[in-house]
Amino acid sequence: MVWQPEMLRYLVGLRRRVADLVRKIGPFPFPTAAVRFPQNFVWGVATASYQIEGAVTEDERGESIWDRFSHTPGKVKNGDNGDVAVDHYHRYSQDVQIMREIGIQSYRFSIAWPRIQPLGQGKPNQAGLDFYGRLVDALLGAGIHPFPTLYHWDLPQSLEEAGGWPNRDTAARFADYAEIIAQALGDRVQQWTIFNEPWMFTTLGYLRGYHAPGRTDVEEYLRATHVVNLAQGMAFRVIKNRNCGARVGSAFSMWPCQPATESPADKKAAERAHNWQNLWFLHPAMRGSYPEAFVGVSEEMLRVRPGDMETVRAAFDFIGINNYLRTIFIAADSRPRPDNPFGRIFPVEATVRGQYGPRTDLGWEVYPKALYEIVMRIMRDYDRPAIEITENGCAYNDDPGPDGVIADQRRIDFHRAYLTELARAIQDGANVRGYYAWSLLDNFEWAEGYSPRFGLVYVDFMTQERTIKESGRWYAKLIAANALPGTRFPATTGLD
Repeated sequence: MVWQPEMLRYLVGLRRRVADLVRKIGPFPFPTAAVRFPQNFVWGVATASYQIEGAVTEDERGESIWDRFSHTPGKVKNGDNGDVAVDHYHRYSQDVQIMREIGIQSYRFSIAWPRIQPLGQGKPNQAGLDFYGRLVDALLGAGIHPFPTLYHWDLPQSLEEAGGWPNRDTAARFADYAEIIAQALGDRVQQWTIFNEPWMFTTLGYLRGYHAPGRTDVEEYLRATHVVNLAQGMAFRVIKNRNCGARVGSAFSMWPCQPATESPADKKAAERAHNWQNLWFLHPAMRGSYPEAFVGVSEEMLRVRPGDMETVRAAFDFIGINNYLRTIFIAADSRPRPDNPFGRIFPVEATVRGQYGPRTDLGWEVYPKALYEIVMRIMRDYDRPAIEITENGCAYNDDPGPDGVIADQRRIDFHRAYLTELARAIQDGANVRGYYAWSLLDNFEWAEGYSPRFGLVYVDFMTQERTIKESGRWYAKLIAANALPGTRFPATTGLD
């Protein structure tokens, strides 16, 4: 058959009209075979202490940098703070029962350092230890695996006033704190996360100033990153010395760093960004050296001392990956600029965080392939390590309908699409052991306050009433089946 030019033009136009229609109508059902996950794959949810607990002045809890920062005018949207949050401190039993109803197998929560050591050092506060002991016991009683994170951003304010993370002594204080927690809970906890997203809390807290403690000093930032790496290695050994059989790792914010063009300069910029954003706190632990991220940054600038690079080593039992998006990079001018002193050592600029997919209500691009790409990159570069997806989620601000149902179909579509990509990574050889949805509850989302809703469970912030969203009920079915049933892909998500 010979195709005439008119027929070819008609078919091309028809294809474009169909594509436009799909984009307009949104999700379109394509029934497929079920996507199954490995036997013993763990399904969980994640939260963080300052984002959910509240009770910031109860039972001798000390002040954290987020208490101070959120009460500083102009730092958090709408003047929100975590004083009450979603009152998990008093409602933890209810929240455990909600997890049990959904069928959650593992709960990743964080421990508030100022609740354990109000001043960041010294004798532990027994009331704080008792609270986390009760939480762990409640989880075990409900058949849920407790998975604590030692640090999710709430540094005791007194330690910040002594220099914060740029102060080398903070690493020793953190190791002491880790010893207290391991001794108190180690008989019942078999898996630990040391840090949650060290790149985020150092970069946003000490370089960009968007998060607590709100500092913007390049030299102090560089020192902070090294102190955090020291603390990570020290805490790893503390926990292992207490229980050599415990599984210990850290959770890293990771996303594919893609070049804006195929030019060698942009490709080099994207690789430099990958080394900084994804590996700066992982590679030292796994390989004992810093990756090539900066220009002209010496060990002297980082304040590296003899023996430090052995101290930062930590043979993680798993690598935690928190993935939400991707970033696209271009090469930049490295000449000194008064408005960007960091640009002198990091001649890279980020473009829009993805330009092609739909966006969440927080403006983040929905790009499911990001999860596949970063998992496969870490698998290849670190000899197929055990991986946990310690966070993945989306902000959609759906409210209850007239019938009280929170029909958050976009969140269901998001998790389904990302999990389809995760299953593909597992099929292609990645050793992924579990997935933790962010988050169990709508909560305080740092500088964004209470505006974004990430939870599988809706929280009325006035009454603290909890309601499982449709996404939570969908997640329950997924857990029960250990499989994604016939998949429904959102339009233009990037899925093939």
